Amino acid sequence: MASTAPQPRRLSAPDDANALAPLVWPTTASRNEAGDLVIAGRDASSLAAEFGTPLYVVDESEARTRAARITRAFDVAAAAAGTSVTVYYAGKAFLSAAVVRWMIDEGLAVDVCTGGELAVALAAGAEPARLGFHGNNKSIAEIERAVAVGVGAIVIDSEIEIERVAQAAARAGRVQPVRLRVNSGVHASTHEFLATAHEDQKFGVSLERAVELGSRIRSHGSLDFLGLHCHIGSQIFDSAGFAESAERLLAAHAELSRTAPVPELNLGGGFGIAYTADDEPSPIEEIARGIVTAVVNGCREHGVPVPKLAFEPGRSIIGPAGVTLYTVGTVKPVPIEGGVRHYVSIDGGMSDNARTALYGADYSARIASRVSDAAPVLVRVAGKHCESGDIVVDAEYLPGDVTPGDLLAVPATGAYCWSLASNYNHVPRPPVVAVRDGVARVIVHGETEQQLLARDAGLEASDGPLGHRTIEGNPA
Repeated sequence: MASTAPQPRRLSAPDDANALAPLVWPTTASRNEAGDLVIAGRDASSLAAEFGTPLYVVDESEARTRAARITRAFDVAAAAAGTSVTVYYAGKAFLSAAVVRWMIDEGLAVDVCTGGELAVALAAGAEPARLGFHGNNKSIAEIERAVAVGVGAIVIDSEIEIERVAQAAARAGRVQPVRLRVNSGVHASTHEFLATAHEDQKFGVSLERAVELGSRIRSHGSLDFLGLHCHIGSQIFDSAGFAESAERLLAAHAELSRTAPVPELNLGGGFGIAYTADDEPSPIEEIARGIVTAVVNGCREHGVPVPKLAFEPGRSIIGPAGVTLYTVGTVKPVPIEGGVRHYVSIDGGMSDNARTALYGADYSARIASRVSDAAPVLVRVAGKHCESGDIVVDAEYLPGDVTPGDLLAVPATGAYCWSLASNYNHVPRPPVVAVRDGVARVIVHGETEQQLLARDAGLEASDGPLGHRTIEGNPA
């Protein structure tokens, strides 16, 4: 089939629509002699046969290796500046007991932002002192639990939270370490950033109030002020935005340091990954050196010692480790103005990957069950949901003979896809399988229709007004 749909500026027809772009796919990804996609020693066809599709696949070695590399990059840069660093894994990207344990093994701390994420981290065996707790609207119950278990740092996100955390710590008879989240006025995405006087967002307090509120935190005997925290965005490809943000934060950091030591500075993270072959994030070593150099220069300018540093790499650890497998259901040519667009529909969609619908995110795709010498054709990969915006890959070149029954793989889905998954249209959420050295194991169970029905109170056993029996039986 041939396509006459408009070609996105970022895309060009590839010489080989079977090729796997190195930065986009896990480093273990390859093709076997039969043309099957292989991840960490397991081929896609056998994974789909054993676990079904849709299926989230996570390359455990890839996740561990990336965690270790990022930590090492910041350790080296920090040591050269005469300080130390803490790297936090972002639980919101993808959290399960297995992943928490991988991160602990690799020496990372873990960042959580809800009571549920805290519960998972604790149940997985994370040391409370190695946890950070974010959130713009932490409930009193969440704050009290975080204090009670001894969370290493609570990030105070608003003026009102100062009193809430202080009171919870006082009631518990504890001194709670806290950070203050500040908006530096720098917003970054990919390789660009915008610096303004104010940043209009729900997180943090304005930079102008950092010294005032930091001093107020210090006035409470139940709080231990660690320092300032800032997060400038996500999917960031270089260090320029971080350098600008650090320069602004260090002015407030230095002023607070004149009255008492400020031991730490947390500059956030959000380091970007490659979703398509056109994405070229800078090596993490280069980013780490750039950020730490900016901090050193700023501290020298303000005459303060270089503090301990903390970072939250975000999706860059788990994102590239994930690949989602689907089965193609239909292939449909759709006439559009000026041509034809080919829709390849799969057995998942926005219920397992909402990012394209939410953010207009770009993804790649490849046939995973075979290779083909058919000419590449421009397609749009659509989901099965009753929603016109249910698109997983807006534009991609696949072999022109893509057909129902083919397995389709979408890479770089380790971050935020499972976390954002839903039961839209009553579709059960898929399982998550970790693969390492040819061995696959379920780390998050998939849901069944029976489990969805079990949550519906109208189907519980009763002799109520509707006379419904249990879901195992037939309606009365």
